[in-house]
Amino acid sequence: MPVTRPHPYPHRRTTGGFMLLEALIALLIFALAVLGLVGLQASMTRATSGAKYRADAAYLASDLVGLMWTDSRNLALYDTSKCAGHPPCQRWLERVKERLPTGVGQAQVSATDPGQVTVKLTWQAPSDDAHQFQTTTAVNPNPLQQP
Repeated sequence: MPVTRPHPYPHRRTTGGFMLLEALIALLIFALAVLGLVGLQASMTRATSGAKYRADAAYLASDLVGLMWTDSRNLALYDTSKCAGHPPCQRWLERVKERLPTGVGQAQVSATDPGQVTVKLTWQAPSDDAHQFQTTTAVNPNPLQQP
């Protein structure tokens, strides 16, 4: 009479493919984590670029105010309507275009309040909204400047 032996792994058939399913779930979790990190990196890059452009705009506005202080006798020439014809202001406009994407710089010299100047810079980075930086200050005549 033949002897039948019990199956050495009686539960093997019911657990078939379980490890494959675990591996696929682990791979899915890993892929989601990597996608999250890539999204975070892209967000950080946009924030860094935005901060750089804001800092550049503040520097450029301060630079123009400094030019106005040293050339206060020609303050009216820094107004937006006359700026392109005044060499220091023209060079400033060129720097604005170089440093800020689609950058536009404007200066408004007040006709009613002597010495009050408003500097406004606008720019728009690729695939971003338009941004603006504006500052208002008073530029008094420089007493040491030659007439």
